[in-house]
Amino acid sequence: MRIIVILAALALIAVLPCTTGTAFSEEPQPPANNQPPAASAPQPPAPPAAVTILNDHEVEGILGREVVSSAGEDMGRIVDVLVDRRGQVRVAIIDFGGFLGVGSRKIAVDWNALHFPPPEKSEAKITLELTRDQVKAAPEYQEGKPIVVLGALGKLEPLPE
Repeated sequence: MRIIVILAALALIAVLPCTTGTAFSEEPQPPANNQPPAASAPQPPAPPAAVTILNDHEVEGILGREVVSSAGEDMGRIVDVLVDRRGQVRVAIIDFGGFLGVGSRKIAVDWNALHFPPPEKSEAKITLELTRDQVKAAPEYQEGKPIVVLGALGKLEPLPE
């Protein structure tokens, strides 16, 4: 009986490739209408990207720059800049207070409350239209939570969602 089962299995294995046709064939089959496949049209090259050249005296990075109040009080350093969904700069995050980075808090201030020195005074500090006491009273910025922005008039206002 075992021999019959083994012979039947061998016969099935021998017949299987014949009954499946080209299902296991690796060569692609021509279309049913016996016409060669249409060649895809070559894609035109992408146009070159627009290029703008900015001179070093026209731009500068602001992360890490010192910020002072109008009265010259140390307000900290800019550690981040936030943009809205349209890409417009809305908020500067200032690392405020503390000593040598210990005990400092991040505060969100309205971008329009900052004033940048003219290009000829690039070493001058960025000025914030708020007092140290106003910034001290502001809630801390925490990533992932609603942002309360300290405005130029000293009022607190949440960013629209």
